[in-house]
Amino acid sequence: MEKKYFGTDGIRGVVSHPPLDDTTVYAIGAALGGTLQSSPQTPNVLIGMDTRESGPRIASLLAGGLRQAGAEVVFAGVITTPAVAYLTQQKPYAAGVMVSASHNHYQDNGIKVFGDTGFKLSDDVEEQIESEVEVHLAKDIEPHTLKLTLDDRGSDHYLSHLASLWKTKSTPYVLVDCANGAASELAPKLFEMLDVNAEFLSCSPDGQNINRDCGSLHMDELRRRVASSSADLGVAFDGDADRALFVAENGDLVDGDAVLLLAAKYLSQNNRLSQETVVTTVMANMGLEKSLQNFGISMVRTAVGDKYVLEEMKRLGAVLGGEQSGHIIFADAATTGDGLLTACRMLEIVAASGTSLSQLASQLVLFPQTLRNIKVEQKPALQKIPAIAQQITRSQQKLGDRGRIVVRYSGTEPLVRVMVEAEDPADVEYHASILAKLFEEHLGV
Repeated sequence: MEKKYFGTDGIRGVVSHPPLDDTTVYAIGAALGGTLQSSPQTPNVLIGMDTRESGPRIASLLAGGLRQAGAEVVFAGVITTPAVAYLTQQKPYAAGVMVSASHNHYQDNGIKVFGDTGFKLSDDVEEQIESEVEVHLAKDIEPHTLKLTLDDRGSDHYLSHLASLWKTKSTPYVLVDCANGAASELAPKLFEMLDVNAEFLSCSPDGQNINRDCGSLHMDELRRRVASSSADLGVAFDGDADRALFVAENGDLVDGDAVLLLAAKYLSQNNRLSQETVVTTVMANMGLEKSLQNFGISMVRTAVGDKYVLEEMKRLGAVLGGEQSGHIIFADAATTGDGLLTACRMLEIVAASGTSLSQLASQLVLFPQTLRNIKVEQKPALQKIPAIAQQITRSQQKLGDRGRIVVRYSGTEPLVRVMVEAEDPADVEYHASILAKLFEEHLGV
């Protein structure tokens, strides 16, 4: 069943437009509350949000719908997505809801939902909620907000959890880009607790500057600052801090593939990498797989989305997984990708190595790769566009086992993503350009 509201990372859209108009948001809250009523006790639901100006209204509409369905609400205020997941798992909550559009600009927002175990919902549960949303919308009930009372004790509980995992005494000097998002308050508190020598950038949210020329999608300024300073590394979060990307001391970008390699090697050397396996997605570079093999570590690929990575990790009993984009899951300590936890683990790895991050990252020899994002008006099945389907087949046949092509629609934006990688950079450019042009001709805005 194709879902109407939930994408690869929850529900997302433009504020005040479906599905983030008042009526639908209220219905989503009521639908979620309805699915939780199987418990004999009144369900408690935790709601958090990032720093977007639209967050408070969406949170209060969700709370109104939840209350109408008989649920109680605890409002954590501005907090990170992984903190909501952790608190939902640890506290007596039937569900946790995060109001965030992650790395998107402030005009967008979204709704991420975690079950009582702290894990994102299964496709079956998401489909059940969607069915309930349609029922509520058909009733044409006037949406109303619920006045929320802030209870921010959860943030301290979450930070204490991260601090309890910290084993490093001497740490590198790090520059931290908080993306003017949810990490803006939590990251400085955490690094102060850990006595980490850190300088913070983009740490003054105003409701509209989240992810604006900063954070994990805009790292030029962080790279420049790290390279021109005495910093040992830099780290950039996205708006809700469920991902982290890094900058080496020389200004080089260190992405999720490199983090997975370094973390896998470190955990394996310390007998902490269960199954000697790393789980990642189809977007991971072929160079990661070959580099892991050099250390006797296997790699398993899933569909794009940290939810699917985590499902496979649970099935295999793996403790490490993630995505090139910086969603890294350490299953020994978290139920979802956690940027702050990833930053702590990378500081631990660099400190223990006695060498620089650039030297560590050089162990990963990447295949040339490009990712083209093409705006589209609609998202038909690729098989329904013969010219595109046939070209994908032709290109993959030409590349053989020397390269890969992955074409997928974004689950959160009106985009088709074309990823091409190969041993020869000329092949990468050639096949990516052909496919991008075809998509622009047939589906482009």
